[in-house]
Amino acid sequence: MIMTSSDHLSWLSGCIPDLPTPFDEDGGIDAKAFARLCARQIEAGVPTLVVGETAGEAATLSATEQELLIRTALDIAHGRAKVIAGTGANSTSRAIELARLAEAAGADAVMSVVPYYNKPMQEGIAAHFQAIALSTALPIVLHDVPSRTVRELADDTLLRLAERRQFIGLRDGTGDVTRPQRLSARLRSGFRLLSGDEATALAFVGAGGDGSISMVANITPDLCRAVHSNLRQGRLQTARYLERLGALQACLKESPAALKYALSLLGLMRPTMRLPLVELDEPSKAAVANALMEVADEDLLGTAEA
Repeated sequence: MIMTSSDHLSWLSGCIPDLPTPFDEDGGIDAKAFARLCARQIEAGVPTLVVGETAGEAATLSATEQELLIRTALDIAHGRAKVIAGTGANSTSRAIELARLAEAAGADAVMSVVPYYNKPMQEGIAAHFQAIALSTALPIVLHDVPSRTVRELADDTLLRLAERRQFIGLRDGTGDVTRPQRLSARLRSGFRLLSGDEATALAFVGAGGDGSISMVANITPDLCRAVHSNLRQGRLQTARYLERLGALQACLKESPAALKYALSLLGLMRPTMRLPLVELDEPSKAAVANALMEVADEDLLGTAEA
């Protein structure tokens, strides 16, 4: 059954982590480390987990591995948070296959990115997403990140898609902080606008966005939730909180490699990447370590595993 806007209003907002995929020393998925990352977020009270998406190195994952991530996240969440599965692909048939796999595995929703590399026209983008919607009963979060896909999800295309209630929100990686103001009055009630760009996420929420899907949230979920909650309630942020969050955002430019290295410093996972991505060079590792030290406190460091 497709969820109504009232169903998803509470969980598709605030600061939602885009979880990385931990790999073991042999290059396989480290399911124990991934479960640990999920549990840490659930304990912090996040409403939703995003798995197998940008931070999760989705393009390198097999269908079996995608299913493992979804089922692991669901087992850990145990109804306490929703699980959104990344199912994007530049082939419509492949995106449909992944959406059906996610539905069979029990995911609460899927996230599908604008097809990359092919450079489709807007009509092709709309037809791609409509075909996915016809293939699954799950709610769909659209993902617009033209820096990775080359083609953008134009406002008019988004508005057309949002008329179908199965499309419940947008992860906006454009960095355009005017989009919430420009679109909110034109979108149907309940459609959620979430930032997918770390550098402009706070400005996006301040301009009327509903939250962000964040890599930084993997490092310090409590700080991210506090900042977003205050923004949503119109409260002024303390300079200390904003400086800490900004320092983390700046150090994660080369992510997911930088994110994985930061989490490795906290003892939560290995920094192992899959080609064509590689681990950070030594100067970049030093920059991440310095940024982490600037924001470290007992709550943050207390999450590390021995």
